[in-house]
Amino acid sequence: MYQLKLICIAIVLSGLVSCNQTAEKKNTSQPVAETETDTVQNDFKYWTWITASSKKTDESYKEEFTKYSSNGIDAVLINTNTDPELLKRLTPIAENAGLEVHAWIMAMNRPGDGVALQHPDWYAVSRDGKSCFDTRPYVDYYQWLCPTRKASREHVLDLVEGLAKVEGIASVHLDYIRYPDIFLPVGLLPKYDLKQETELPEFDFCYCDVCVAEFEKIHHKNPRDFKNPAIDMEWKQFRLNKIKAVVDDAYKIAHQYDKKLTAAVFPYPEMADHMVRQRWDKWNIDMVLPMIYHNFYNEETDWIGYATAQGVKDLEGKGVELHTGIFLPDMPTDEVAQAIQLAKDNGAKGISFFDGNAITEEHFKVIKVFKE
Repeated sequence: MYQLKLICIAIVLSGLVSCNQTAEKKNTSQPVAETETDTVQNDFKYWTWITASSKKTDESYKEEFTKYSSNGIDAVLINTNTDPELLKRLTPIAENAGLEVHAWIMAMNRPGDGVALQHPDWYAVSRDGKSCFDTRPYVDYYQWLCPTRKASREHVLDLVEGLAKVEGIASVHLDYIRYPDIFLPVGLLPKYDLKQETELPEFDFCYCDVCVAEFEKIHHKNPRDFKNPAIDMEWKQFRLNKIKAVVDDAYKIAHQYDKKLTAAVFPYPEMADHMVRQRWDKWNIDMVLPMIYHNFYNEETDWIGYATAQGVKDLEGKGVELHTGIFLPDMPTDEVAQAIQLAKDNGAKGISFFDGNAITEEHFKVIKVFKE
């Protein structure tokens, strides 16, 4: 079946004939029984992330959602900037177009959050003593809340609950559910003229008074005194546990309203642990969509298969689905086809494209071939 699909894709992209015509000819001369693998692949889900605007009309959204569904997309992850009213407006439009709807929320990174900005003490503090409230690592929109402080974490969970209450959505989808990057993807370092060979203090979070006091109470040592905090496993685990606690509480909230909890995460658990204090194979969650953006890491397309397989293996026996996420801009159609097949071959239950605006007509042709 895979070879047939590759032939179909090549033909479709060359504009000679449709894949359906090719398949019909193939089936006429040599009927092929549906195999168990084919059945599994037919259940493979295609997603895309989009950011919504209240300024766009319902008709405009109807057209956009119909474009996705008619070209093979099954589910849409909608960022409404945690506005439940906008989500209520868009959900039935997307559902009527045949799409499954997921509420996408920026969790710990809350740029421009009007409520949080009234509470400067809620923000994460770096090892060099600077708060994300006014000193933001890497980019101006990096305004990270502390996951330990009761008020800041409850604010995030209240936002999750507001979205979970919206009728018709399938899940609340957590993004930025982590700490700021202690290490950037290697392919992005030149953009910031950086070398990150050790854990640099300006990118190491959170050293606020609440985090330090709670850790010190448990472990009888102060992380501000560490000469090399990177090698203190209790301090690292403390922060991994703080993110897990937010996720686990969000899971309870989502399920209280009969919704699932999903999340966009770093490529595989060990890598996420190292880069952003995010050990997602330990979470209570229903689905993860690891952002396996190979170009960010100077990797070739086959790395999508490697990272997918690693995540699937780490989730074994946990009942959590993995859906591979890929970064579409400037990605050739043959690489998109390869990425889809690699995700399938390595155990993913679906694939998500960042983002909807980046999906070209040629990309849609590839997706439709795989869905046939």
